[in-house]
Amino acid sequence: MPRKVGIEKVRNIGIMAHIDAGKTTTTERFLFYTGFLHRPGEVDEGTAFMDYMEQEKERGITITSAATTFFWRDHQINLIDTPGHVDFTAEVQRSLRVLDGAIAIFCGVGGVEPQSETVWHQADMYNVPRIAYVNKMDRMGADFYRVIQMMKDKLNAKPAVIELPIGAEDSFVGVVDLIREKAIYFDEETKGFKYYYDEVPSDMVDLVKEWRDKLVDAVAECDDDLLSYYLENGTLTEEQVELGLRKATLSNSLVPVLCGSSKKYIGVQPLLDAVIKYLPSPTDIGVFWGYDYNNHEKKISRKANDDEPFSCLAFKILSDPYLKKLTFVRIYSGTIKVGQVAFNTNSGKRERIQKILRLYANRKEELNEVYSGEIVAFPDLRSTKTGDTLCDEKHKILYERITFAEPVINQRIEAKTQQDRDRLLETLAKFAEEDPTFRFTNEEESGEIIISGVGELQLEIIADRLKREHNLDVRIGKPQVAYRETISLPVEEEYSFERQISGKNNFGYVRVLLKPNERGKGNEIRFQISEEIIPKQFWSAIEEGIKEGLQIGFLGYPLTDVIVEVTGGKYEQEFCTELGYKIASSMAVREALRKCKSILLEPIFKVEIVSPEEYVGDIISDFNSRKGRIEELDLRGNFQIIRGFAPLSEMFGYVTHLRSLSQGRASYTMEFSHYEPVVEQKSFV
Repeated sequence: MPRKVGIEKVRNIGIMAHIDAGKTTTTERFLFYTGFLHRPGEVDEGTAFMDYMEQEKERGITITSAATTFFWRDHQINLIDTPGHVDFTAEVQRSLRVLDGAIAIFCGVGGVEPQSETVWHQADMYNVPRIAYVNKMDRMGADFYRVIQMMKDKLNAKPAVIELPIGAEDSFVGVVDLIREKAIYFDEETKGFKYYYDEVPSDMVDLVKEWRDKLVDAVAECDDDLLSYYLENGTLTEEQVELGLRKATLSNSLVPVLCGSSKKYIGVQPLLDAVIKYLPSPTDIGVFWGYDYNNHEKKISRKANDDEPFSCLAFKILSDPYLKKLTFVRIYSGTIKVGQVAFNTNSGKRERIQKILRLYANRKEELNEVYSGEIVAFPDLRSTKTGDTLCDEKHKILYERITFAEPVINQRIEAKTQQDRDRLLETLAKFAEEDPTFRFTNEEESGEIIISGVGELQLEIIADRLKREHNLDVRIGKPQVAYRETISLPVEEEYSFERQISGKNNFGYVRVLLKPNERGKGNEIRFQISEEIIPKQFWSAIEEGIKEGLQIGFLGYPLTDVIVEVTGGKYEQEFCTELGYKIASSMAVREALRKCKSILLEPIFKVEIVSPEEYVGDIISDFNSRKGRIEELDLRGNFQIIRGFAPLSEMFGYVTHLRSLSQGRASYTMEFSHYEPVVEQKSFV
């Protein structure tokens, strides 16, 4: 069956922003204007279509990335609404990994907030073209021009403003299209469905000319041909501005900026038009690079073309009450039909595609075939995990995996009965598959189950889901810090393993050198040997063994910021096995760690507190008492912004304490920054 929409008319986009900037409300308006919803949902009322989990409805936040597809002006838009809370940054990260473009939403009042910076830098990391939308222009304190300046100062962005607000706060009534130099007004009775163009308000004529000149200058500077035309004629045509802006957006030279109020139905339809005009189709991306299956150092590529060999990346796994497990995939090249087999180049196993589903949040549509450029879900894949590549077995490719933050908070969890304990372990395994930043361990000696995550809210949601979705009555302990350890001095060790297992001789001999790494760099494994000493086919087993050896150090915690160099070894063709090398390298690392002087490390979090000025003194005093150090004080309207760093161990339950200090008027965000050595008493200047 031929595809209904040409690949050049497909847009794979995500919406990213700080919490409460209006991502989900904007998505609801998209679905309303494109005819998918007859009545737009409201986050505040718990009726948002994209927030379908019970916890999302109650808390008014997005927890899991929801995918949906809709059509606008003959284009197919596959959209992912991502969470804004820092505890769910992994959801944003894996979405950006497979998206072609993004909409960055900023609150007209808050501007560029901490999570805005985080997701912006993640988009930079994956080189994702984006457009910006300044939302909530109807709110008290909204300042469009301040947000533009914050984009320049905090994000090092080059905003190309293509819309100006008409009024602000209560007087915000529409927008001015700078390319056409026309005002746009939205009909309140039809919830913005009807809108019309009019002349620019007389008091804005000079302002509009000033900002249009800035836009034309910025576009002309990005293209030599346009610059020549501009210098000769003194301006650019509407078509030239749009084409030049699209080219500059795709190359990440400029970021088109629009404005509006999604809640008040102002400015959303021009935003949809901007998605089509300026964000890329899969063909605009060109080629997608991966590695040769048999030689991981050799780069190979696939084009976004249906005639290319099939390849896709699994970027999310979701437990489904009816379909067991859904694996979300981005199809990079080729096509695949129901019943065909794909090869997993990470696990080396085949997966039969039994169903193909197009997602509309929690609704699903079955497809017989899927094409390049699509985002869909495959139910019940057996051996595919987040970050795995599926491809045509005759044309193997391995796409780069997605890396995620390590858990920094632990909690004990306990089931009431043995039967519940078995179900609990099974359910936690499903959650760990869904969320790469969530881990759990079953301590064999003590019988304790420890769950680990990147934030208190994440673990709170896990516990809530256990009770609601799986009817498991569990007891949860207090949050505890997930400490790490590192080494202070280099140490070299060798280990020889030789044993007969199940009638087969296993041999491996490895020499390793452990050295301290820079703080925050994590663990690195380097091979300083040739293939003549140990054939390359055994290197992955050695690497696996080293990682295993670094799991528990002398103090009982996982190691971080350690360089492990493989400096020597032996190879005996008859007896050497992968198991032998794996055990030898693991034991060599463990023996080396016994000789090292270990340093205990604790997670340090970056904290931003927003408070009315009258409470700042008490908040700073309390923050210092928590071994925090203040880096910066800033003014945002009538509020003071306090930025600093504090150890996680001192920040548990901070939300309640901050409320009492500020009569409930202050708020804060915090995200993991790095590890530092634990010091009993720290003195900060």
